[in-house]
Amino acid sequence: MKKQPSIDAQLAAMPLFAGLQPRDLVEVSGAITQRKVQQGKAVIKAGHWGHEFVVVLEGEIEVRRDGEVVDVTGPGSFVGERAVLADVRRNADVIARTDVVVGAIEAGLFRSLVEEIPGLADRLTAEAANRKPAT
Repeated sequence: MKKQPSIDAQLAAMPLFAGLQPRDLVEVSGAITQRKVQQGKAVIKAGHWGHEFVVVLEGEIEVRRDGEVVDVTGPGSFVGERAVLADVRRNADVIARTDVVVGAIEAGLFRSLVEEIPGLADRLTAEAANRKPAT
């Protein structure tokens, strides 16, 4: 049976968190609650308030706006930052394309991490800008 990498190792391999100081990485991993989502089920629903930031640890998700798939992505990607940081409603549905494992960070805790960890806000902005544009 294949051993699963630790949450710290998974985060360290993600562009958003790569290069963080070990203590900061531990702080982020300690804030994560892992959740399994079955294929076809919603990870995030459009129109809902952003109560958590989500990183994909395993599997694939698809982002849908007005029922149309605008992005498909997998491990290392993240969603939900805009709604959490701007305290606005979600602007897209995120659906599990396969069975997925996501890591969720509660909104208030995520905002604190972004403020406290040097460079995280800049990384978040840069990584979000690199995503496929909504069509």
